[in-house]
Amino acid sequence: MKYIKGMDLSTLKEVESLGGKFYDHGVRKDVFDILKSYDVNGIRLRLWNDPYTEEGVPYGAGTNDLPTTIELARRALDHGMEVLLDFHYSDFWADPGKQRVPKAWRGMNVSQLEQAVYDFTVDTLKAMKEAGAFPTLVQVGNELTNGLLWPLGKKPEYDNLARFVSAGIRGVRAVDETLPVMIHLDNGGNHEMYLDWFDHYRERGEDFDIIGLSYYPFWHGSLEDLQNNMNDLAVRYGKELMIAEVSMGFTMEDYGSYEKLEPDRRKGYATKPELVEKVPFPMTKEGQKDFLRALFDVIHQVPEGKGKGYFYWEPAWIPVPGSGWATEGALAYIEEAGPCGNEWANQALFDYEGNALPALEIVRDYRP
Repeated sequence: MKYIKGMDLSTLKEVESLGGKFYDHGVRKDVFDILKSYDVNGIRLRLWNDPYTEEGVPYGAGTNDLPTTIELARRALDHGMEVLLDFHYSDFWADPGKQRVPKAWRGMNVSQLEQAVYDFTVDTLKAMKEAGAFPTLVQVGNELTNGLLWPLGKKPEYDNLARFVSAGIRGVRAVDETLPVMIHLDNGGNHEMYLDWFDHYRERGEDFDIIGLSYYPFWHGSLEDLQNNMNDLAVRYGKELMIAEVSMGFTMEDYGSYEKLEPDRRKGYATKPELVEKVPFPMTKEGQKDFLRALFDVIHQVPEGKGKGYFYWEPAWIPVPGSGWATEGALAYIEEAGPCGNEWANQALFDYEGNALPALEIVRDYRP
């Protein structure tokens, strides 16, 4: 498998539709053209089943339905890039804190959910192939640390968890048996958790190709923790590894005014110094660049050449009014209070005005 320098651009269509523009050295360009000029060769795209309210109002955060995913996948493929399709098997965000059964699958038993995962996977991939947007890698589930399709597939219900994940893998293989399949957990520095999860899964589940790890330095331990985990996983399980999600801030400046948020709703990660204290790099443009250089060293040092790259999370999610992590309808669906702004803009690889940041030079120039 080729080494992937990837970016997750799942919110891009929404950002562009709301007026977001991108520049490199003062020249406005298509963001795909900018990223390709910095040697980016892969794009990751999340897919939600039905990211709309019962009345058809979008949930926001990119509203990553199948038509949106197809459109972005085509743009990536037209630029000669790899495409990692990230099945969430949920109508909205799926992560270690929430793995909701899609509205259309509510009330199903284990066998019915297993079949629904298989059918949804097959139907999606066939539709993407027909549309000229077929992915080159597939991720079955997103940050499956605590399982999927709760409560039936919630850890420690490993039998059900493995059935659901395996149904997705079989669905991928039914459409194209050569597609590499990733299983993705969060907390890339937590070695014990990875061993527990994959030891249980391998006793029960279908084979796969890639272990994907999320690594956010303010949550997931040190780079040394990440290195030790990846090194052991590569040898222990014989799988290729990728950092499926990663990011690092370039500023501590508040950006709430860009989104016209009220002062009490400007609660993004940029304003949480207790998180920053955990990171041995300053949240500056140079600090962001230095962090990526150190991360790339970790990936390069994975034994047997099994470190196969990374996908930086949402580098183009710049602050434009109207683009946030959840609409009011989405908050009602996930039963959370908000606020609803973009809490990630200070970790993009473009500044608040859409200018390419120096960290992209490391993406282009890094040589181990």
